Amino acid sequence: GESSALSEIRNVLLNLTAPTDLVKELKEKMQGSGMPWPGDEGEQRWEQAWMAIKKVWASKWNERAYFSTRKVKLDHANLPMAVLVQEVVSADYALVIHTTNPSSGESSEIYAEVVKGLGETLVGAFPGRAMSFVCKKDNLDSPKVLGYPSKPIGLFIKKSVIFRSDSNGEDLEGYAGAGLYDSVPMDKEEEVVLDYTNDPLITDCSFRNSILSNIARTGHAIEELYGSPQDIEGVVKDGKIYVVQTRPQM
Repeated sequence: GESSALSEIRNVLLNLTAPTDLVKELKEKMQGSGMPWPGDEGEQRWEQAWMAIKKVWASKWNERAYFSTRKVKLDHANLPMAVLVQEVVSADYALVIHTTNPSSGESSEIYAEVVKGLGETLVGAFPGRAMSFVCKKDNLDSPKVLGYPSKPIGLFIKKSVIFRSDSNGEDLEGYAGAGLYDSVPMDKEEEVVLDYTNDPLITDCSFRNSILSNIARTGHAIEELYGSPQDIEGVVKDGKIYVVQTRPQM
């Protein structure tokens, strides 16, 4: 019941030293996946990566996660966490897709949101609205915009590696754990003040329709693949869609 212990736990985690076997296996897995190994750029870059990994682990013990589990009477110890290692796509736009409209429960309708830059401004506690739209699954060429974006800040990054939290808390019945834990890029994102009035997503109807339709098609294809409604995260880079995560829609 003493919340000050949470910061002490986080500090302990942030001071962990990486076991040799862990470093060796992580290097093999990353290189085997075609990803850059930070240690090849020097010891300082590896330490930078290791600190990012520890920050993700430590976020299991942040206040918002700990107290939210108590509120719904879940044992915090029953939430295991893994760290996903992914190469960062320097996104033009980030997206979230729900293949069943969460507002209406309409399973024939896809709902999605889009922002400029990386997805942290979309799934994290950043002010403003994303562009939102719906699309009927039997008419994927005709997305309907519900709201225009007002996010004042976009996050952008050079080619890098990101360490992302992945916990069973996102899938536990009665507990929406998504967004409670941290994802930490190796390199710091650049914060950019956005001006959507000059963005083709707003000014070019043909471009907007193409991007939104492709997002809807992506969601529909993934739902067909898994056979159930999906909650999907991804980005758009040079008109191409990259899916970084999908999970059952709760």
